[in-house]
Amino acid sequence: MFCFFKWFIFTSPIWGTFLFHEWEFSIKPRLIPKEKIDGMVDQLIAEHGPRAAYRAYIEEDRAWRHCDTVQQGIWRRVRRELQRREAG
Repeated sequence: MFCFFKWFIFTSPIWGTFLFHEWEFSIKPRLIPKEKIDGMVDQLIAEHGPRAAYRAYIEEDRAWRHCDTVQQGIWRRVRRELQRREAG
């Protein structure tokens, strides 16, 4: 029992970092309503036409460079929606 407790204490920073990253990069961007993502996609298509996917990639890269994981996740959703629309 004590060995498990020591293992838990020593690995908790690793698990905490992992859970924080999952929350910021994966879960929190999914809480943004689909209507807002669709609105961003429609606006990008209206402003940039066929280069909308490239612009979404630039914004995602900018968020990555500024360590803004939530914005990076949002722009990833926008980029995937653009790809889905282009394919379908």
